[in-house]
Parts: sequence; C-alpha cells; structure tokens
Amino acid sequence: MKASDLFVRCLEEEGVEYVFGVPGEENLDLIESLRGSRIQLVVTRHEQHAAFMAATYGRLTGRAGVCLSTLGPGATNLLTGIAYAQLGGMPLLAITGQKAIRDNRQGKFQLIDVVDTFRPVTKWNSSLTDSGVIPRSIRHAFKVAEAERPGAVHLELPEDIASEAIEPARPQKRVTLRRPNADEQALDVAARMIRDAEQPVIIYSAGANRKRITEQLTRLCEELALYAIGTQMGKGVVPDDHPQSLFGMGIHKHDYVHTAIDEADLVITLGYDVVEYPPSVWNEGKDKTILHIDFVPADPDEYYSPAHEVIGDISNTLKALGQRLEGVRFDNPRMTRLHDYVAEQLHVSASEYSYPPRPQRVVQQVRSVMGRHDIISLDNGIYKIWFARMYPAYSNNTVLLDNALASMGAGLAAAMSAKMVHPDRRVMAICGDGGFMMNSQDMETAVRLGLDLVVLLLRDNGFGFIRWKQAGDGFADFGMTFGNPDFVDYARAYGATGLRHSEDNTLSDVLEHAFEIGGVVLVDCPIDYQANAALNDIHAVPDAILDGEGG
Repeated sequence: MKASDLFVRCLEEEGVEYVFGVPGEENLDLIESLRGSRIQLVVTRHEQHAAFMAATYGRLTGRAGVCLSTLGPGATNLLTGIAYAQLGGMPLLAITGQKAIRDNRQGKFQLIDVVDTFRPVTKWNSSLTDSGVIPRSIRHAFKVAEAERPGAVHLELPEDIASEAIEPARPQKRVTLRRPNADEQALDVAARMIRDAEQPVIIYSAGANRKRITEQLTRLCEELALYAIGTQMGKGVVPDDHPQSLFGMGIHKHDYVHTAIDEADLVITLGYDVVEYPPSVWNEGKDKTILHIDFVPADPDEYYSPAHEVIGDISNTLKALGQRLEGVRFDNPRMTRLHDYVAEQLHVSASEYSYPPRPQRVVQQVRSVMGRHDIISLDNGIYKIWFARMYPAYSNNTVLLDNALASMGAGLAAAMSAKMVHPDRRVMAICGDGGFMMNSQDMETAVRLGLDLVVLLLRDNGFGFIRWKQAGDGFADFGMTFGNPDFVDYARAYGATGLRHSEDNTLSDVLEHAFEIGGVVLVDCPIDYQANAALNDIHAVPDAILDGEGG
C-alpha cells in the first residue's frame, strides 16, 4: 500500500466525512487516495474558505474538521482560517503538502518553513518525515484538536513520504474519552460562594455553547432564579425568550445588559475566555468576585482574576451545584424589571419601517423568517453588533459569529458548513459587501454542492464598521468607500439566484421567497447605517427603572 492510502484510512477511522481544500502538485497522492475512500473531497476556490468551512464543521460537531492545501502559497492561504479555529476554540486539522525530503529537484521554489509558520496559531503541528508514524500522528492530532480547549493542529505530508510504498498497516483506533468531573471540594467551595452571595449573575460564553450545557444551565437558572447573560459567541445557550435570560453582550461597551453585572456581587462565568469578550468592559473596576467554571483553568488577565475555579465537565458541574443549592433562590424584583426593560429596548421597539432599512429593522425581518433551530451565520461588520445585541436566539449554535479572530470573509463558509451538518434547517449567511467579496468566489462551490442557502448581502459600499469607529474617534471620513458589482447579476453568474430588496417589497417577503426558491439565493439589500451613532450613547439602566418608578 501507499503511505497516502494509510493516511486516508486513518482519517476514515477518525470518522472524517469531508476534507475541504484546494489540490496542488505536492498533494496529488493524497488526492488519489481520497478518490477511493468514503470521505467526500470538497474542492473550494480558495484555501482560506476551506479552513473556515473545516473550522465551522468542528464547531458544530465537536469533531475536528479537516482542510488541506499544497505547500507555500496554498499553506499560507490556510493560515487565517487556522487562526480563526485556534482563537475561536474550534477543532481543526490542517494538512499541507511539501516538497520531497530526500530528492528535492526544485531548489527553493515555493519553499517556506510551514511548520514554524503555523506554530503560533496551532495547539500542535508536525512534519511527517517517516511513514511509520502516520497512524500515531493522526490519532494524536485529532486527540489534541478535540481536547479542551479545542483548537487547530497541523500535519505536513511531503510528497515522497505520501507516495512511498509501505507494508500494509492499520490505523490507531479512535477512542472517545469522557471529560473528567470537577473536584468535590471545589464544588463545595463554589456552592458556598453562591449561597453566600446577595445577587449572583451568570455569563456564558463560547466554551459553554453546547446542548448538554443548555439543559443543565436552564434548569439551574430556573431553580435558583438566577439571570444569565451570553457573550456574542455564547448566544442561544439560554433561549432568549426564557424568563431568566438577560440576552447578550453584543458590543464592547457598557450596554443595558451590563447593568445586571453592576448589580451583582458574584459573577459566575461558564466557558469564558478573555479572547472573545474583554473582561475590562464588565469589570472595569477590577472589583468583581468571579467564579470561573470551565473545562480548563482561566487565563490570568488584569481584569479577570477569579476568586475560585471549578475545572471539569461544565454540564456535570452545573448539575452538582444544583444539588448542593437545593432550596436557594435569588428572586429580585430589580432584576425582573431590568429583564423587562432590556427586552423592550432590544426586541420590541426595533420594527419601524424605513428604506433603506436600518439595522434594527433588518434584525427583526430576519428573525421573522427563521425558526427556533434555524441558523444564521454572520460575517464581520457593524451589522454583527446589531445582531449580537438584538437578534433573539433560542437554541445553542444557531447564531454563528466569530468574535475571537473576528476575520472578515468567513460568513459564507460557516453557513455552507452549517447547511451540510444540518440539511434539515434553514441557514442564512449575513454578510456585508466588504466581507462577502473576500471569499465570494466560493458561491460557485455552494452551487456545485447543491446547497439550499440564502445569502443576505447588506450593502453600504464601504467598510461600515471601521467608518463607525473612525467617526467615533473624531477622524474625517476617509479611505472607507469602494465600488461594487451588481450583486444580482453577480449571483446569477455563478449559477445562483439573485434577488433585490427594494421599496416595493418588505425584506421578510424577499427572504421568505428566497427560501422557497431553493438552491443558493443572494438577496441584495441596501442598508442605512445612520443608527450606528446611537451605539455610542448607550448608558446603564436608571435606578428609577430598576426600582419600578420609571413607568
């Protein structure tokens, strides 16, 4: 057998369904071995897009997504997607080709040190210089990628190793390991901290965005009358229509929901990592007592220094705490009034009609066509803040956004993977014109795969997020404007359907029609971002409201 055949058999043993990537000269043996396997090779039009797709597959399944490229420029094109997975806690295996180790006749052509290049953005990476280590290297790669906190790993496969004739060998067996439970004494201390607090509040984050945690956290909030707030990447862990939900922290400024943290004397964090939401926003005075509950210990930060940590399976920890705190409740009318006020500000008063629509209207119109378990995927732009603040999420991992690397260009890729993982759900990519055009060529990939997918293209003909920050810093409007193609014609050129939101129709009607058409449908929607200025004028909820005096 060939070493590349053994490599692919090892991937099959790991349960790999898809390999996303772009072929090259140095990975042709691997491509040929994939041809005879049960793994589907998804050829994308750019390696970055392949890595984004693999990362999102890992995010949604908990199993490492796999992407591949050739050496040199193919490998460096993967780099942004690898960093996206690493910072976002998404399990991913990147496979790159390389020149022959023993007989390189091409000198330094396309040659860079890929292993050292990838080292800062991976949990582990290695070059396979001996075909005999393939089974253990692949088993190790998947184990490391999927272990808490999940992230990216990398294997380099030189072409002479891949083509080498070897004695038949077997993959190492995939073993599913149970996560350890928290220490009993640590649980006792945590329960005592909660019992002794006057007003605890929970912040849940990306590391807690999992189904089992949703079940246990919702139960704990109900039993103890605790309120819970999500970070941007935690949206949906507690349904936003649950009475104990205080919605999401959508902006890196003191927002309405932060008033709950101001009120709290104990902040309980679940799966929190400082990479996705700066603790300085909610602990500016560095005076909050923090209880850190996670699979892994906290990374120390000037504004995040937990008084106690409970390390182990989060869902089991929540169940154990519920048992220790039976009969304890934190009913507080101030928090109830805060919940009602924030719900009114974020979810009720956002439906005024205008054309072009304001971002609040866009959020409301999108919500009206999506079911409780349907999925939206947000690229990076100012609209991401509006959706993170105002879009009600009702189920875990139904709002896919990246607030760790926060790379533009990932929205379409994430939506494509989401549709492949959940073919029975509606999936919508929401992209700005800037981010969309970074990887728009992979609309062709979505069409080729036969995906049913709607892309809502929010067009302002500029870099809206940076323009908002530029204005907020007092700078003149400069360097933010660009031109665009006719996006309806652009979609049709790829074999997709193009629709346009105009004054003659409502956005929700256009989006509903797009889903009814089926296939890949792009909806071109101009957007009025004048409302962005209001994001700089958000203040804490007045005491009069919390005391019931504000009407």
